[in-house]
Amino acid sequence: MTTAPDDVARLRAAMAAAGDVAYEWNIATDAIAWIGPIAALLGSRSPDLVSSGEELHARVNAEDLPLRLKLLADETGLAEGYDCEYRLRRADGAFCWVHDRGCAELSDDGEVVCLRGVLRIVDRRKAHEVSLELQANFDELTGLYNRARLRDALQQGIQHSQRYRGIGGYLTVGIDGLGAVNESFGYEAADAVIIETGQRLERLVRPSDVVGRIGGDVFGVVVNQCAEANLGRVASKILNQFRQQPIHTPAGLIQITVSIGSVAFPEFVKTGFEAMGLAESALADAKRTGRDRAVHHQPTAEQQREHLEMVRIGAEVRRTFDEDGFLLAFQPVVDAETGAVRFYECLLRMLDETGAVKSAGQFIPIIERLDMARLIDRRVLEMTVAELIPYPELRLAMNISAITASDRAWLRSIVAMLRDKPQVAQRLIIEITETAAIEDIEETARFIGTVHELGCKVALDDFGSGYISFRHLKSLAVDIVKIDGSFVRNLTHRADSLHFVRSLVSAAHGFGVETVAECVESREDADALRHEGVRLLQGWHFGRPEIDRLWAVQPAILVI
Repeated sequence: MTTAPDDVARLRAAMAAAGDVAYEWNIATDAIAWIGPIAALLGSRSPDLVSSGEELHARVNAEDLPLRLKLLADETGLAEGYDCEYRLRRADGAFCWVHDRGCAELSDDGEVVCLRGVLRIVDRRKAHEVSLELQANFDELTGLYNRARLRDALQQGIQHSQRYRGIGGYLTVGIDGLGAVNESFGYEAADAVIIETGQRLERLVRPSDVVGRIGGDVFGVVVNQCAEANLGRVASKILNQFRQQPIHTPAGLIQITVSIGSVAFPEFVKTGFEAMGLAESALADAKRTGRDRAVHHQPTAEQQREHLEMVRIGAEVRRTFDEDGFLLAFQPVVDAETGAVRFYECLLRMLDETGAVKSAGQFIPIIERLDMARLIDRRVLEMTVAELIPYPELRLAMNISAITASDRAWLRSIVAMLRDKPQVAQRLIIEITETAAIEDIEETARFIGTVHELGCKVALDDFGSGYISFRHLKSLAVDIVKIDGSFVRNLTHRADSLHFVRSLVSAAHGFGVETVAECVESREDADALRHEGVRLLQGWHFGRPEIDRLWAVQPAILVI
């Protein structure tokens, strides 16, 4: 039989091999007992230097200590187990990252008696995480923000200007003739030009402004809190700097120029994507008209009229939201064989000031530009759930926008709303568009997985309008595929659409996915779809969207 001393010896050997250090911290006496290579962890031969909780906390990095103390203050959480990471100062003064994992022993009164846990050095993993973060956010050559990170900074600048009624601008700066430099002097000279251009731009703008590299020879500059008239001065300062001073490279001094495209925000620009697109279009104009110049985006008269209309509709949307003026219209989705209504799709409607009903197409694009999509989707979710609760046989589908499908805060809200309503969740279908799904397949799969855990089903809307291949149907694990209406209209007269429908139905049936054909407008198309094996049909041939609760006022069987 193995003796207790042998057990301890084996434990010490195992922990030494793993590089782990175990501890038992007596809260009453504040004494800490260690098992394992504590000296190696601390870089010292005197483990007694850390013989108490106070001495341990004295070695924790000052930035990390508040979070650790907050964790230790949660007695209930400690009993269930704690898991944290922090930097620990070694004997030579350098810090190492440690992973601290353990649990507490509680007295009969619920007070913490002692903590038992294990420390493990995780410097390599932390270094890898930092490396991944750098790759995800920063340009490798210049160290500046990359395109994605700069777009985030631009979006923040636009939102800040909207909130505080300020004005800012975005400049796209392109190096003129970098390809010729590369061909004539080599890539080292071209890299030197790129690096120096980024450094000059950082010196030329204010600390509150943000510079990033968004392409091979193109940089972006977010100029916060800057009147539109002053954007021209910023551009002129940049142009003159490059005109007057050549750049030092391994091949010698090289004189270059830059071209600039700019756009002001937020009056005519609501998103970072939009600002980048307009500024890059203006940059193209600057290069096309001779280079070494700046072109500022100026909205056309038509764009100004569209802007005024957007502002008007935006104010109407906000009023409607505040006054609970949104409505749902319901369109039936029927069984292709029997005509029985399987579920209804909820479509958003809005009452204007005169009481007239507006369809979604009249205001949804404005909602997306005003960044209200998640807010409106939350309201639609609340309205849809409220419809489901009093009708236990009813099934409804609701659409969400692309931005909502990737928003984890919205996902948490649907979990909070439905996790204690499984009977309701099982009768709710969440529709996401194909174009939203392909923006981030992994994020979409995570969203679908969470929704499935609640009991909801997921439909992939407008299939065929994007570029998802049939193999993605299996990886996304959707329950329903809705065939885009462009393939359904006049189906019997279009051989290419018929072939697409036939291929999709075959793939969907193989994956156990139901198919819905949208925009069915004639008996002829309905018959053809039924013949091809499409199981559910939706369109004006079976019913237009109605504000009345159709399940309460008309039969469940439709003539098809």
